[in-house]
Amino acid sequence: MANEDKATRYHRLRRRASIAGTALSAVVLLFLLISGGSSTLRDISRSSVLVYVTLLVLLMEIVQLPLAFYLGVTLERRYGLSAETTARWWLDHLKATGVALVFAVVGGWIVIGLLLWAPETWWLWAAVCFGGILVLLAQLAPVILLPMFYELKPLDRPTLIDRLGALAARAGVRVLGVFEWRLSDRTRKANAALAGIGRTRRILLSDTLLAEHGEEEIEVILAHELAHHVHRDIWTGIAFEITLMTFGFYLADLVLTAAPGRFAITGKADLAALPLLVLTGGAASLALLPLANAMSRAHERRADRYALEMTKNAGAFVTAMKRLAAQNLAEERPSRLVEVLFYSHPPMAARIEAARAWEANRM
Repeated sequence: MANEDKATRYHRLRRRASIAGTALSAVVLLFLLISGGSSTLRDISRSSVLVYVTLLVLLMEIVQLPLAFYLGVTLERRYGLSAETTARWWLDHLKATGVALVFAVVGGWIVIGLLLWAPETWWLWAAVCFGGILVLLAQLAPVILLPMFYELKPLDRPTLIDRLGALAARAGVRVLGVFEWRLSDRTRKANAALAGIGRTRRILLSDTLLAEHGEEEIEVILAHELAHHVHRDIWTGIAFEITLMTFGFYLADLVLTAAPGRFAITGKADLAALPLLVLTGGAASLALLPLANAMSRAHERRADRYALEMTKNAGAFVTAMKRLAAQNLAEERPSRLVEVLFYSHPPMAARIEAARAWEANRM
C-alpha cells in the first residue's frame, strides 16, 4: 500500500506538470498572436520558414525548460527512479531539441508550401504527407532515432534468444534479432518493445528488465508486444493518427480562412499564422485524446489476452506485472476519470485481475 501511495503521488505530480506545460504552451502561442509577436517574428525572419520556425521553437524551448528539467531530473530523483547525471540529461535534452527542430522546420516547409500550392485543399495533402512521415518514422525509429539516444547491442544470452525467437515464429512475426537496450545509465525503470515495421522490426529488451525479470516473465512480456504486430495495432494507430491529423488540418483551414485581417495576419500562407494552426491542431488532439486512449486500452487488453493464450503462463504474467509496477512505480488503481483522460494502458491492478480471471476460467 505504501508503494501505491508513493506511486499515486508521483503520477499526480507528473500529470500536473504535464498539464501546466500544455497550458503554458497555449498561453505563449496566444500571446504571440494577440500581441503581434508572431508577425514581428515573421518580419525579423524576412518570411523565411527556417528562421521563423527556429525562433519559435527556441522560444517555446526556453519557456518549457524549467518544467522539462523538473519532469526529467527533479521528480525522477525525488522518487528514486533516475540513474543519470545532470550532464547526461542536458546532452539528451539538447539532442531531442535538435531533432524536434528538424521535424518542426520540415513540417513548416510542408505546410507553407502546400498552402501556397493548393490553398483550398492543402489540409488534405498535409494529412497525406504527414501520414507518410509517420509510416517512415515507424520503420526507421529503431535504426536511426533510438541509436541517437541509447546504446543498442545484440543480446548475449543464447537461451533467451532462442526462446524469444521460437515465440515470434509461433506468432508468425518475422524479427531481425534481439537487442539489449541500455537504460540503466538513465533510469531504474524497465521496458521492452518490438520496434519497427517490416524489415526493421526487432526485439528490444532494456538491461533493467533483463536484470530483474526471469526468462518466463520476459517471454510473456514479449508475447504481449508480439500481439500488437499480429493484430496490426501499429497500423491501426497510424490510421487513427492520420484521421486525427486530417480533422485537425481541416479545422485549421477553417480558422486560417477567417484569420486574415486579424493578429496582423495577411493571408492563409502567412508565417505569422503558424501559432494559430498549432493551437487549432492541439485543441483537436486534446478533444480526441480520451477516444485515442480508449482505443489504446482496448488494444492493450487484447494484447494481454493474446500473451496469456500464447504462453499459457498466467503466473509469469502476474509476477511480471507486479515487478514492473514496483520497478516503474506504476499507479495501480487510478480514478476512473484519470484513466479515461490520461491512460493509454489499463491500470496495473486491472491487468493482474484480468490475468487471474483468465487463469480461473481455464480450470
